[in-house]
Amino acid sequence: MHPTPDKIMQANHGAWSVGILGAAVTHSVFRHLDPDGATAEELARKAGLSPRGAQALADGLLGLGLITQADGVYRNTPESAHFLIEGNPSYLGEFVLFSFADMTRWSKLPDVARTGVPSTNDTAETPENPFWEKLVTAIANLSAPLAQMAADRLSLNRGDPVRWLDVGGGSGIYSAIWLELNPKAQATQLDWPNVNGIAREFVKKFGVTDRFRTVDGDFHHADFGNSEYDIAIYSHIAHQETPPDNVATFRKFRRALKPGGTLLISDFVLNDDRSGHPFALMFASMMLLQTKGGSTYRKADYRSWLNETGFSSVEFVSTGMPATLIFAR
Repeated sequence: MHPTPDKIMQANHGAWSVGILGAAVTHSVFRHLDPDGATAEELARKAGLSPRGAQALADGLLGLGLITQADGVYRNTPESAHFLIEGNPSYLGEFVLFSFADMTRWSKLPDVARTGVPSTNDTAETPENPFWEKLVTAIANLSAPLAQMAADRLSLNRGDPVRWLDVGGGSGIYSAIWLELNPKAQATQLDWPNVNGIAREFVKKFGVTDRFRTVDGDFHHADFGNSEYDIAIYSHIAHQETPPDNVATFRKFRRALKPGGTLLISDFVLNDDRSGHPFALMFASMMLLQTKGGSTYRKADYRSWLNETGFSSVEFVSTGMPATLIFAR
């Protein structure tokens, strides 16, 4: 059987997919197709699109497998109905729009691949960078099911009076979900001041701000304390750090945890042979573009760093999503 260019064509036109999906989310196409579907003409009228525009977006979304069509009526797939209609708790439209706005950055990848270092203006490693204010809210719903899975595994719904430290907690999604599950729990989030402000507003929606404390600062320099917490959280931070920086942070986590405490890491993790989820593999290029030394790391890397810093038990849990949960004790 002769090879075909299908995979190359699909990869080469990835920007088309981002553009079509970004335009559809911008114009609330999925909301206008819910629940009974619409013809292209009806979609144009509902969404305020030109007839040509509505038909082109419908064709594109059909090609992407995000909607279906029968007898000229377009309908959402179960995935689109669940993740792409505004107001749903699982809505990922903000994440789609974040990626849509970020497309131009990828044109710089050839130069960054050559040098190994992004330009100073392209890194997201400064607290005043508005990149973080856009990102933390965009990915909150993406992290919600992971937070729930971790809570189940840690039996947080038993109502024990636990305390945790969330370093680089962003929107505060872990604390919001966990505090709602456990009325006796107390949460502390360490992050930059502008991000903590967003987190306080986000957590307020869950009615648990009385047990949510924020500490402004850079975790590279902050003191995490000694034997103060039952759980520590390091969600989607390790990939932007260098190996020595992760070792230094894990060492501070070990000191901050009570004896028998658990460090929870959520991140895109590769197998030891650098195989793994396609998203995790491609994410390494995002880290090349965005950080001075970050990457997608292997299980062996995490195991080595955690063992070196005093965590003798390291468990990797697949989630059915690109991210892996790591429980270290």
